[in-house]
Amino acid sequence: METTNKLKDTNEVLDFLFSEFPNCFKQKEGIKPLKVGIFKDIAERIEGSDKVSKTQVRQALRKYTSNWRYLEAVTKNEFRVDLDGNQAEKVEQEHVEHAEKALAESRAKMAKRKKPQRPNNRDGETKSYKKKPHSRDRQDQKRPKMSSKPAEVKPKRSGKVEPLPAEQVKVNNKVKVKLGQALVNATITEVKNDEVHVELVTGMQVKTKADSLYIQ
Repeated sequence: METTNKLKDTNEVLDFLFSEFPNCFKQKEGIKPLKVGIFKDIAERIEGSDKVSKTQVRQALRKYTSNWRYLEAVTKNEFRVDLDGNQAEKVEQEHVEHAEKALAESRAKMAKRKKPQRPNNRDGETKSYKKKPHSRDRQDQKRPKMSSKPAEVKPKRSGKVEPLPAEQVKVNNKVKVKLGQALVNATITEVKNDEVHVELVTGMQVKTKADSLYIQ
């Protein structure tokens, strides 16, 4: 009896996607933005497969689309591609801006991790090179600074963001999903009990709850 080696590791699932859809998924060179709704297309192609599950594909897509190379591809390519490498829809400007923001945040975190520490003294304490302020400087610091510029009045947003009505929690509906403190444009790809799967503008797959979805 023939046995099937079911994939377990996310990297193995990515290798599966690289081999099954070489014109769409690339490891390093030639990466291009994926067609919106690519998960649904993959699910149809692997229907009945004992080697990989839809959940594993979703996790692999999340890792693939959050990679620096992929985010850079979103900012540099005009069109997306389907599973066969054919040109799909155009990359919208808001998708580019979201990818640029994600890149900047990721690079900032990486730079923070690599930030060198100050050398320690013999007692193991961090040396401080901060110059003590002069007595006159300390008095100046206590005085409140007066600004000659008038206070800037920020314009109020005209559009209201409201929770997505329950009857609109449907596949293919355009929504805004709350990620941390930000609202990101997304498309509903699957509704399963209390869980809602959405695809962000960058192509990343995210699992959330209906009460985290909004409409503008």
